[in-house]
Amino acid sequence: MVFAATEMDSSQPESAFDLSTYLVEQKKAIEVALDSALPVIYPEKIYEAMRYSLLAGGKRLRPILCLASCELIGGTASMAIPTACALEMIHTMSLIHDDLPAMDNDDYRRGKLTNHKVYGEDIAILAGDGLLTYAFEFIATQTQNVPPQQVLQTIAHLARASGAAGLVGGQVVDLESEGLTDVSLETLNYIHAHKTGALLEACVVCGGILAGASDADLQRLSRFAKNIGLAFQIIDDILDITATQEELGKTAGKDVQAGKVTYPSLWGIEESRRQASQLVADAKSQLAVFGSKALPLLGIADFITSRSN
Repeated sequence: MVFAATEMDSSQPESAFDLSTYLVEQKKAIEVALDSALPVIYPEKIYEAMRYSLLAGGKRLRPILCLASCELIGGTASMAIPTACALEMIHTMSLIHDDLPAMDNDDYRRGKLTNHKVYGEDIAILAGDGLLTYAFEFIATQTQNVPPQQVLQTIAHLARASGAAGLVGGQVVDLESEGLTDVSLETLNYIHAHKTGALLEACVVCGGILAGASDADLQRLSRFAKNIGLAFQIIDDILDITATQEELGKTAGKDVQAGKVTYPSLWGIEESRRQASQLVADAKSQLAVFGSKALPLLGIADFITSRSN
């Protein structure tokens, strides 16, 4: 699989790194890879439904994080692109299922009608299932020039992040907490560390695993990712209150309507912003040992707290 990613020159001074250009170029390459990863074959309806959500746009931060961490450790983008695509497939599955009437019951995602609004609930459920299982097949069959043990470790790490120990478990506690007024900060942290954070952490750690990172470096990458994952969720909670549907690409104010406890409801908006900024600062400190090679990841960490959708 050809992947025309921009290779970073780690000797460049910090001022020479342009995050916006980097994100645009990486996103463009990921879009091409995702499009070729999932052709439409028989039965066409399920592949069309899978592609509808997979190719609906978005920031593609998760696959970009995977590529950036792989290159940070000394690997190449081509080593990580199958896993990067798989991460976006799993993330897309979680969005399709999260939007279902039995879950968050949303009509819009990324500015478009949600999957079940176009294809029906039955096909939407199956489209999510199809993306989840295909993600692991794609890593196993498409990863090249990576030792098998590292591919296996990547699959195991990602599977754990996607299941009851990660994303699914966080979603369950989130559903159980809806409408409750006494949800503790500890429970809220659990929900988001698992529902959102586990997959974000897998993006960064799996990139490192593929490149053969040491245990010490994997721990640094994990701590970095956990901090930016929580910061990402805090900003999400703030945007749900402050942004419009047009800015978000999905229904605004859903958390309040659903009776969810959020970080702003516990801390207020200003304290929530301060906490997110502190998390990003702590995250960036984990990567100090890598010097200028960490510029893409450091830039993404800053982008998370300054984004408007």
